Amino acid sequence: MTFPFEKGKLTARLAASAADVRACQALRHLSFHGGAGEDADPLDPEFQHLMIHDREGVLCGTLRFRLAHRADDLARGYVAQYYDLSGWRGQVGPFLEIGRFCTAPGNMDADLLRMLWGALTRIVDQHGAQMLLGCTSFVGTDPRVYGAAFQRLMRNHQGPPDLIPSITTAQAVRMVDIAPSGIAPVPALLKSYLSLGGWVGDHVVVDPKMNTLHVFTCLPVSAMSAARVARLRAVAS
Repeated sequence: MTFPFEKGKLTARLAASAADVRACQALRHLSFHGGAGEDADPLDPEFQHLMIHDREGVLCGTLRFRLAHRADDLARGYVAQYYDLSGWRGQVGPFLEIGRFCTAPGNMDADLLRMLWGALTRIVDQHGAQMLLGCTSFVGTDPRVYGAAFQRLMRNHQGPPDLIPSITTAQAVRMVDIAPSGIAPVPALLKSYLSLGGWVGDHVVVDPKMNTLHVFTCLPVSAMSAARVARLRAVAS
């Protein structure tokens, strides 16, 4: 895999040691929990960890990813703990499962997001991934705060009925049942997925441990326009 690579003031590379993984876990804890610590997850060893640094070597963004060659392999991932993916058995992979995306608090500029997508483009191209999937997080555990956003997602960005995962947890709330009163915005990462042709599921999962709400998110590579793909490959070059 062609890492590391640089673009402007940022460098993307893969974690190459236990210390690198701990640095990713520390940034995740700071981002999700608001303080020092390590967000260590039992599935971390099953994933590779992408790290984005600035020129001073400060870690400003991270995510983890794993490749599933067949739909049945998705059952061993993180997403399958919260979403029923049995309807995906007829889909052709490989699939790229993405999770734990976060940035240093206050650092979500456009260059960082472009670098993220440039790095993911390299990974997708190397493995021939056909679909990207994951859980996109919203800060906090009260769905009503994002009521208007969830109603827009339900109206405009729902996925194919045969692929939308069904509810498997008592912590789930159907979007249709969330009043459109809250005005908090859609997270920047989810906006990026949607702008590229991505879609979401029909319910929200409340995760008190991570202090987040999350929605199932999928981006079929075939849904991306040739112009968008060309721009992403330009970033990745």
